[in-house]
Amino acid sequence: MSIINLSAYRFVSLHDLPELRERIRERCEALELKGTILLAPEGINLFLAGPRGPIDAFMDWLRSDARFAGLEPKESISDEVPFGRMRVRLKKEIITMRMPTIRPEGGRAPSVAPATLQRWLAQGHDDDGRDVVLLDTRNDYETDVGVFDNAVDYRIASFTEFPGALAADRARYENKTVVSYCTGGIRCEKAVLHMQDIGMEHVFQLEGGILKYFEETDGAHWRGECFVFDERGAVDKGLAPSPLLPSGEKAGMRGQSSEMATLERAPFNPSASTRPSPQPSPQRGEGAKRE
Repeated sequence: MSIINLSAYRFVSLHDLPELRERIRERCEALELKGTILLAPEGINLFLAGPRGPIDAFMDWLRSDARFAGLEPKESISDEVPFGRMRVRLKKEIITMRMPTIRPEGGRAPSVAPATLQRWLAQGHDDDGRDVVLLDTRNDYETDVGVFDNAVDYRIASFTEFPGALAADRARYENKTVVSYCTGGIRCEKAVLHMQDIGMEHVFQLEGGILKYFEETDGAHWRGECFVFDERGAVDKGLAPSPLLPSGEKAGMRGQSSEMATLERAPFNPSASTRPSPQPSPQRGEGAKRE
């Protein structure tokens, strides 16, 4: 294995988007990297793949901009580059929630480290004795692949449905500690900021998301695998590629990590607490978006 798969995000105000897009695109192309980078007034969200040298060179270059100095990427390894091309896109939000009052760059959401969460789950409560509720903020086609034991899964078709689903179920979380989670941290961070906005207490995000949990723990309390937005399809608890299709067929979508095409998925029936999505999930042939 020689390909580094890197993901990172940062909420930070960006005002030079067209110019920044061109500089980033030129640098990635010069280093022959592939993947998708999203830029929006609220920050950056990136997914890149390539050999170690070019990946490190790009991150060193990007962090030379003070706005991105605090980027903390998550890495995994694969035999091949799981993207077909390099894309740098301008968006209204780096993760679409359509809640204009949320200003993530104003301050980070409170977080819990993977090792701490694992300890809480093992002992059955947080360090103050409160019950812990895990809240999955991902889309239904992602949670089909894997979930934490007993997590709340609203079966949403896109992240824009999350605020409504939460509002209808808010009583569930009273007097409990809520830990939201997602693949790499971006959705669960925005979710916690929204929960704080509506007055919920004792709310945290899982620092670094599922991928960081796999990296820093043995993956206990997780069932299944973790869906990822590239041709690997999914990764296991050791962060090794775990294609969702039978051997020899394509898994995931070539060159797409922002607005995803449809893919086949292996059956997975979590027993986590769920509520129906207010809208039907994307069906085969309709396309599913990463929101």
